[in-house]
Amino acid sequence: MMRSGRYRRSRRSRGRSKSQGSRRPARRYGRSGAGWRSRWLVLALATLVVAALLWLFFDPAALQEEGRYAVVGQPSVSADFIDRVLDAYDSPAAGKGQALYADGLTYHIDPVYALAFFLEESRFGTAGVARVTRSLGNIRALPGQASYAGYRRYISWEEGFADWYRLIADEYVARGLITVDQIVPVYAPAADNNDVAAYVRTIKLAVDTWRAGRLLV
Repeated sequence: MMRSGRYRRSRRSRGRSKSQGSRRPARRYGRSGAGWRSRWLVLALATLVVAALLWLFFDPAALQEEGRYAVVGQPSVSADFIDRVLDAYDSPAAGKGQALYADGLTYHIDPVYALAFFLEESRFGTAGVARVTRSLGNIRALPGQASYAGYRRYISWEEGFADWYRLIADEYVARGLITVDQIVPVYAPAADNNDVAAYVRTIKLAVDTWRAGRLLV
């Protein structure tokens, strides 16, 4: 009987020890869980605030619109269509559509954008220094380069086309500037007395017009 009693006390003692041991950790873990819940709540609220700010400052529709005018990609107009546009504007570069198209394939830049810059910069070589330089984009000359009035001068329109594509590929696309909205402020900065917003509108309008199959912008 005494042995039985000792075993009963032993069991009760162990029970109390377990109960006490289990309660203490339960309280500790409970506090820790509450702390983690508080942290997650703060993180969730911060995420919502950031998302709201992004929505206010970066309109998703505007971002999607900007992405439509990425210069990289396959041609969206044909060489024949480019020739028809140049003919319609009486460009001195008429008949060079195949060269403009082929350079686009080489540099993985849609030639519709080369055509649009050509329109904006010199109305396809019919205005400004491009009548002398045979330059698609009125690129500033570097020391030692053939030039006219500070702009690069080429021996042929084909040479001018290739240099423009090279410039866009190496100095813009390679640095992550791939859309019209990203390229134009650097290519034709306001500091040089350019109307950047008007320049961007002209490029986009021209691209939309030609992709729709119409010749005149």
